[in-house]
Amino acid sequence: MLINARLNYSLYQIGKVQRIAENRLSAFTRRSLLLGTGAAAGAVGTRYLINEDVSAGLPIPQAKITTTNKLVLNDASKLSATPVHKHITYNEAPAVQLIEALRSELKQARAENRPFAVSAARHSMGGQSLAEGGTAVTMDQTWLEADKNAGTYRVAAGMRWGRVVAQLDKIGFSPKVMQSNNDFGIASTFSVNAHGWPVPHSAFGSTVRSLKLMLANGELVRCSRQENAELFNLTMGGYGLTGVITELEVEMVPNARLKPSFVTMSAEAFGPGFVSALKADPDIEMAYGRLDVSVDSFFDEALMVTYKPSGDQADIPPLTGAGFVSRTATKVLRRQLNYDRAKNLRWYIEKSLGPMVGGGDVSRNSLINEPVVELGSNGPKRTDILHEYFVSPDRFAEFIQACKEVIPSSYQQLLNVTLRYVDTDHDSVLAYATQPRIAAVMLFSQEMSLRGEADMKRMTSALIQRLLDIGGSYYLPYRLHATDQQFQKGYPRASEFVAGKRSFDPDMVFRNALWDRYMVQL
Repeated sequence: MLINARLNYSLYQIGKVQRIAENRLSAFTRRSLLLGTGAAAGAVGTRYLINEDVSAGLPIPQAKITTTNKLVLNDASKLSATPVHKHITYNEAPAVQLIEALRSELKQARAENRPFAVSAARHSMGGQSLAEGGTAVTMDQTWLEADKNAGTYRVAAGMRWGRVVAQLDKIGFSPKVMQSNNDFGIASTFSVNAHGWPVPHSAFGSTVRSLKLMLANGELVRCSRQENAELFNLTMGGYGLTGVITELEVEMVPNARLKPSFVTMSAEAFGPGFVSALKADPDIEMAYGRLDVSVDSFFDEALMVTYKPSGDQADIPPLTGAGFVSRTATKVLRRQLNYDRAKNLRWYIEKSLGPMVGGGDVSRNSLINEPVVELGSNGPKRTDILHEYFVSPDRFAEFIQACKEVIPSSYQQLLNVTLRYVDTDHDSVLAYATQPRIAAVMLFSQEMSLRGEADMKRMTSALIQRLLDIGGSYYLPYRLHATDQQFQKGYPRASEFVAGKRSFDPDMVFRNALWDRYMVQL
């Protein structure tokens, strides 16, 4: 009865908050000055060849080539409108036909001195997947081959994580590490070296055994920690600047039935508390944290959620998507704009309702099978902007203090903070986790206006500086608001990366906005 009463009250509040917030949002956005918007499995022994889309809920566009002098592409920020010369979508498996097509396009781009940029969903937010006046390639593929004995799967570069999870689930396996959402392409995840919330691992790149990479001259090479190791390390977290990944060999683990645990603590204690919990219980497989973002108790409290295998692994629940608590909290997410009661309500849902109604068993695959679309919509005059910062657990309290001083001084709308653990990255030249880190992923809603962008740039640069001052770092796939000095301090091996990139791509065929902003002058 108590659970039902609280739930009914919460859902009533959601509707009430929605009406108020929508009225306020309408009045607020009318004052905006827009910056601009963008546009069948066969088994042989233990090997499984998957070459079709199997109801993963992700449509595959028809292969097409578009060429026009007025073609403009954008990324997830809606603030990176970029004119390109040609846009190509490839759906084929990484076989002879695709390899020859890529070689031909690369040769043409090199002959015409045009940049070449390959991506999947373009969820980066500062033009990292786009090159002005260049050839833009979208990879959207469905080929996967799993080897249960080896615990690995080979996969096409443009396969989306939603399809990977769906296919591995059929044979009782799960990605060892993947991004927190399933919309993204596999090679893109490697190229930004994204992490997830399986623990106690480092980023996705740490689970990649090998890959095939097409260099600027059209040569296709195999890269691993043993073969072409320098190129492997440059490409991991290299933002597509060394070549075109065509396929990868990645580690997988058995799917499992998991049971959650919930602990509330002070925000300042979260860093050491999180690490202590993971060390004390090696059975924990998934873990994350949240911070209270309400104005009246900003960053005062944190929630830690951990998952470990339940006693019964005989009947693993079928693959689903977001759970009840996640869906309910998401309904409130967009109601938080300029309305602190909605932020308080969302914190109550996560901290109080979560343990009460979201504490049942769930499969590992269901936990990671959640698309970005679940986050809802901002409306036409606002855009989601992500930040991510990495800090040593023992300096997490200093990070909290920095956020308390910097973020409220802006008028940016912080909607969510998710906390994760990332172990040391021993491979990537552009590593952000040179030691174990707590990652803080922040979701802001930004007004798409000149003042909104200027304020975001000021606040971002201030936060980056505070993180650098305490030995932390920041993530590169987002808005390019760091100064040159901040970039070089956050990524001290940047000059080494640039020298390596130039040796493999002397004609500078692979370029994007990140390269143009920070690296071309190094």
